[in-house]
Amino acid sequence: MAANEHQPRADAADVKPTTLSRDLVSLTKPRIISLLLVTTVMPMYAAGSPTWITVLLVMVGGYLMAGGANAVNMYLDRDIDDVMARTRLRPIPSGRMAPIQVLAFGVACATLATWMLAYFVNVLTGMLALAGFYFYVFIYTRWLKRSSPQNIVIGGAAGAFPPLVGWAAVTGTLDVTALLLFLIVFYWTPPHFWALALLKQVDYGRARVPMAPLVWGERETMHQMVWYTIILLALTLLPVLYGAFGLFYALSAIVLGALLMGGVWRVLQAARQGAPWTGPAWWVYKYSLLYLALLFLAMAIDRAITR
Repeated sequence: MAANEHQPRADAADVKPTTLSRDLVSLTKPRIISLLLVTTVMPMYAAGSPTWITVLLVMVGGYLMAGGANAVNMYLDRDIDDVMARTRLRPIPSGRMAPIQVLAFGVACATLATWMLAYFVNVLTGMLALAGFYFYVFIYTRWLKRSSPQNIVIGGAAGAFPPLVGWAAVTGTLDVTALLLFLIVFYWTPPHFWALALLKQVDYGRARVPMAPLVWGERETMHQMVWYTIILLALTLLPVLYGAFGLFYALSAIVLGALLMGGVWRVLQAARQGAPWTGPAWWVYKYSLLYLALLFLAMAIDRAITR
């Protein structure tokens, strides 16, 4: 444990008045979880007709599990959060909470979520949610994040568990469509996160996190974003080919995908032409969030139309 672990790093003027309850909420990263809940709940309606109580239980359990994973992530990353501008005001590096408090909170959230999902929904749902927790904490945060530029590629699988959780909550099983939803999120993650990594290279370099732009270079990272986006768009259309989704989803996937591909291509073209690419990169990062939410919403609407 570092000697300065409990010492506030931020200037007093930078720290907004806060409370323990606000800090606990911030540990769960609610903005990030909001998208995870979309990719959990929409597959529930794509898989069947869940009751409102099942949806509520899955949302609460999913929030607790993801929030617990995020809290444990902050515990494990407390040393690099201390040196990165965008994370230095978090509860641990700012000195507002002790690391052991954050760890205990995260483990408690995950434990409660596992019990809730397994007992009130079904065991498979609870086990899948817990698997996502372990994957994020141990495979991504503990192992890959600081050791490989493939951290986001392999570790990003943790964020692809929510569709499996939602699907299993309704059907009690998994099938080919559920696997495709997992792969869609899996291949969406690299272009989404690498757009941010391109913009935050200084922070990641200061923290010695081997993100793709720092290891492969900016141009190669952009090329990889293009290829992952191409694979992503192909995957989004596969469920249409065997009848899992219909025309509404197909048109939505094509339009949304074309916009995403256009944004990624603009980033690469700007770099090739020596023009500023930060604007297009920010657009890709922000739009990719909307893209995934609308794509999964289209799945649920399509099933509602065709039922």
